[in-house]
Amino acid sequence: MRFFEILLIAIGLSMDAFAVAICIGTVWKDIDRFGAWRVSIHFGFFQFCMPVLGWSLGLQLTPLIKAYDHWVAFGLLTFVGWRMLRSSWRPQSECFRADPTRGLTLLMLSLATSIDALAVGLSLAFLKVQIWYTSVVIGVTTWALSLFGVQVGRSLGLICGRRLEALGGLLLIAIGVRILYVHIIAL
Repeated sequence: MRFFEILLIAIGLSMDAFAVAICIGTVWKDIDRFGAWRVSIHFGFFQFCMPVLGWSLGLQLTPLIKAYDHWVAFGLLTFVGWRMLRSSWRPQSECFRADPTRGLTLLMLSLATSIDALAVGLSLAFLKVQIWYTSVVIGVTTWALSLFGVQVGRSLGLICGRRLEALGGLLLIAIGVRILYVHIIAL
């Protein structure tokens, strides 16, 4: 997989975290730079770890579904992308009651925004990618976009976050379609 494709996956996966970071910046007006760094480091770390975990699970399943691996990758990426799109269409509810930059709230947000990366990691096991390199790109991209997202949230508000989540979903679906297309053309 080329760097550009990895970067597109990283950007797509980062959109959930970016949208949440925008929400944090919008709602939690008194967030300081340390709080913004805590959020971005947690989001980036979880986004780094989840593809590795998914990839490890995928390696265990590879012998069982080798003939259908391209369909699995396409299906998982499309499913995750569709979920992100659908989520972006829902009305925005109240974001946070507790401090989202600390404790259990931050851990739960980190986990919630990285579940998609687990599914993507599972699909990456069938594509023979360098998972550590890919996961570092995903983690660093998420970290940077989350840090930026908190600052954007303080300026732009909630509307932009939903549109970016939709864009991330579309990117993942496009990558899934490309994987399927390349495999079908190779036949």
